This record gives sequence, structure tokens and C-alpha cells, in this order.
Amino acid sequence: QSQTAEDDLELQPAGAPDPAAVSTATVARSRGIYGGRIAALSGAVSKGDFAAVADEKNAFILFNSGAYQLKTPAAKAAKAVAQEGTADIFAAVDAKDAGKLKAAYAAYTKNAGIDLSPGKESVMGGQGFGSDYDWKNRTPKGTVYQR
Repeated sequence: QSQTAEDDLELQPAGAPDPAAVSTATVARSRGIYGGRIAALSGAVSKGDFAAVADEKNAFILFNSGAYQLKTPAAKAAKAVAQEGTADIFAAVDAKDAGKLKAAYAAYTKNAGIDLSPGKESVMGGQGFGSDYDWKNRTPKGTVYQR
């Protein structure tokens, strides 16, 4: 006997969270983790290091799918712009066109709101993450003050 999606919903206990739910925390996690990886490419882009950009293609894909997962018209429009920007970046990489790569990367990071010059986190500023599930854990943003 095959089971349909409606049957699956009927089997969930009352009050169970929707497994496909999207929260601002999941969006922030994607923006923080993958946006940081994209921002770290600024030096490679300025040098015209096409291999380094190509190696981080998944960061762009994961950023586009995670940072724009809210079901709002604005998020859908922003995702379309981000996907177009990603296509422009990798078209420049394939063509080995450094000028086009710099322009496409600058447009992408501006449209996505990725900070290319984040300030170094201070350990004196307090705890940078609260648990293993916090996106800042195991990243440069996740500082912990220890005496």
C-alpha cells in the first residue's frame, strides 16, 4: 500500500512542527556560513584566481538556496537576482575574464548584502555563540572569552 503526502500529514501528532518550516534562524545560518565563504573570496576575485572561485561554487548554490528560502514575493525575487548573479560569476570564470568576474562578484555581494570587510570579533565582546547549533560555532565569528 502506498502512502501519500496527505497520509503523512495525518500521521503527525497534533502540535508537531512542520518538517519543512523555515525560520529566520535557518536563513541567518545560511547567510552567515555561506555568505562568509563568499566574502572570503574577495581576495581571489581581485587577483583573478578563477580556480579558487570555481572551488567555492557550492557556497553560492547553498547561499542562494538557504538565504532566500522564505516564501515571500520579495525573497523569491531576490533569489532570482542571486541566481542570475551566480550565473554571471561562473560565466566569467569559464571565460577566464577577470574584469567581468570582478564586476559580477561586486554586483552579487551588493545585491545579497554580503559584508566584504567584517570587523574582527573580539573575545572581550562576550560569547560569540550559544550552542553547537548556533551558526557562528566553528567559524571566525564564534569567539569565546576564556580566562
